[in-house]
Amino acid sequence: MASRRQPRRRSGIARAFKVLLVVALLAGGVLAAKPVWNHFNPEDPELTVRYRTQTKAEADAVRPWLEVFNTSEKPVPLSEVSLRYYFTADGDASYAFNCVEAAVGCSNLTGSVVAMDTPSEEADHYLQLGFTEKAGVLKPGANSRGLEIQLYRTDHKPVRQDGDWSFDDTKRTYQNSDRVPAYKRGALVWGKEPGGEGGEASAKPVSKAVPELPEGAFFDDFHYRGPKDTALFKHGWLVRTSKGGPGIENTWTAKGVSFPGDKETPGGQVLNLRAATDGSTAGTEQSALGTKEAKFRTGTYAARVHFTDRPTTGENGDHVNQTFFTIGGSGSKYAELDIEYMPNGGWGAPGPKADTTTWRNADEGDRVTSKTERSLAGWHTMVITVKKDSVTYSLDGKTLYRSGADYAPRAAMAVNFNTWFVDLPFTGDRAWDMKVDWFYHQSGKVLTAEQAEAAAEEFRGDGVGWFDTMPSDS
Repeated sequence: MASRRQPRRRSGIARAFKVLLVVALLAGGVLAAKPVWNHFNPEDPELTVRYRTQTKAEADAVRPWLEVFNTSEKPVPLSEVSLRYYFTADGDASYAFNCVEAAVGCSNLTGSVVAMDTPSEEADHYLQLGFTEKAGVLKPGANSRGLEIQLYRTDHKPVRQDGDWSFDDTKRTYQNSDRVPAYKRGALVWGKEPGGEGGEASAKPVSKAVPELPEGAFFDDFHYRGPKDTALFKHGWLVRTSKGGPGIENTWTAKGVSFPGDKETPGGQVLNLRAATDGSTAGTEQSALGTKEAKFRTGTYAARVHFTDRPTTGENGDHVNQTFFTIGGSGSKYAELDIEYMPNGGWGAPGPKADTTTWRNADEGDRVTSKTERSLAGWHTMVITVKKDSVTYSLDGKTLYRSGADYAPRAAMAVNFNTWFVDLPFTGDRAWDMKVDWFYHQSGKVLTAEQAEAAAEEFRGDGVGWFDTMPSDS
């Protein structure tokens, strides 16, 4: 299909109508006449895309800002709209994207990086963006307002944009860009695709609509550029750099938080938390990532986590703790749920072991706990399910421990992942890594590991890398 409809000759009737239309316009009937003008001028686009960027040809990430205008006379559901940003990949580098800011909400924006079937000199890949139903409807004349996107290499090397089809560093303010095509229900309605008539002529038909995202839920597959990525903060996470414990006090740093590409995971990228030391307090660094808000309580907490039994570098033997936990409240309304894996043991107990612990009052040491004494090295789906009368910890669908109603959380909690040292038993450089593929919370519902895994797979398949439909306090 051609990228733009070709003008057609107008009949005598059309020419006569044009004269009448000019009269109507001069008479002040602009708004009334425009829908009729569009009807007799089908080459007028239903949608228009405006674009701007602040990046140069070489940058740490591609950063387009986009706006979609409804230039038709009918309302347009954004869920029927998709956009394509065309670019040329640097060699065999893999790419990922995230949403930093969107007036429609980053939770309502979907995206996927696609290799073109027919590459051209100006593009061999494109980032396809779409919208969920909750993104809303564009009324005639309305626009989506800003969509701030980051497209980056998963090896975190600089990207080269010179010659890319959709890149234009002369557009520093919003301007129409026909190099960012728009599609409605899979049909091209705005812009041009690279390669012209012989190129990739249109979007593939939409096979299915993006399903409505579940309410009271939070999902993240950790597509970020690093610990200082603005999107990481916008999506509700904080990298810990504060003082205190646990472990070696005052050694928490952002240096150990990274998001490397990982071809062994379906999402292609993971959260990596590193604890490193030379055996001294001054030479120790611990890492942690947690949610900004304590807004999680009942329901299911699921994460695909990779535990390790040996350090990535250096001598083995550390009492290292690789942890997935929730925490909130204080005093009589304190709440903490821990899954702590210690391959070499800790606190006087040998390893490998996983401690599953439900806390009622940290100040008084009021807790109940259970120990799983075996290696958990490798990838696992860890699940904590919280009901009003119990907390259940499970590994790959098998129950590890269940605590009763007396220890059910009485406060909303934050979600955390961290890697830290219980103590420093010897000198010498070594580093430990814990990886997280995805995290999913569904408020008020008990999900099995299989159901959580299926949900994560479905979200990713629909181009949903992050969303947050949680109320501020659950």
